Amino acid sequence: MALALRCLRPLPSLLHRSSLAMTWGLPQAPRGCPALLLEGCRQCAHQMLLSRQLATKKAKGKGQSQAKVNISAALVEDIISLKETGEDMQAVIEALKEEFSRNLSVRTSPGALDHITVMTKDGKFPLNQLGQISQKSPQLLMVNMTSFPESTAAAAKAIRESGMNLNPEVDGTMIRVPLPKVTREHRESLAKLAKQLTNKSKEALRKVRSKSITQVKKSKNKVSEDTIWLLEKQIQQMADEAATEMDKLLAAKTKELLG
Repeated sequence: MALALRCLRPLPSLLHRSSLAMTWGLPQAPRGCPALLLEGCRQCAHQMLLSRQLATKKAKGKGQSQAKVNISAALVEDIISLKETGEDMQAVIEALKEEFSRNLSVRTSPGALDHITVMTKDGKFPLNQLGQISQKSPQLLMVNMTSFPESTAAAAKAIRESGMNLNPEVDGTMIRVPLPKVTREHRESLAKLAKQLTNKSKEALRKVRSKSITQVKKSKNKVSEDTIWLLEKQIQQMADEAATEMDKLLAAKTKELLG
């Protein structure tokens, strides 16, 4: 009788845990499972889910496309934050978009110089906040630095190093910026730069991936090899998807530049 009462005492909490498992979409622990009696179904369900995912991956035949790994972030939050990993990878993509927008354009309007940042003794400032930019002809922009004459040299340097293939000429507090004709050669040069920027971004993406995988491997003494294997696959999958998005951005920018 005493034994029966001891078995029934944890029943309410077990029912609560079981309902949580159903809410999370986790499999129920089998009848008689020690994890059910001692800790609820969470531990057992965790291992069952990971084992099921692993079996699904390994069951794929050679030459067949493998199913995507999709581990619940809640199950591995004590190992790594997959959300942060995804955010870091997305940040690399956004940085590439910004590079494309700022440095790869065949526009000849005054706004083409707006993004250029000038390093002054008081910090970094956009060129259009230091000087008045105007267009004198289709092939010539002028930057009037009368308001901040001490930053004229720094502004000219920033324009020259902007990656836009510009060669500014300083005349007192005026900066003349001849614009190269939009030749086929110039367009191809910009397309080549787009490829270089994409490769640089992919290198940054690989660093994010490597950092995350290294963090996962640090937990190899407290989690199963299957868990480590699945997490590495998940991170690689996230990196591959980010790289694919970069390739699409490059293809679109190349088409825009080459016309």
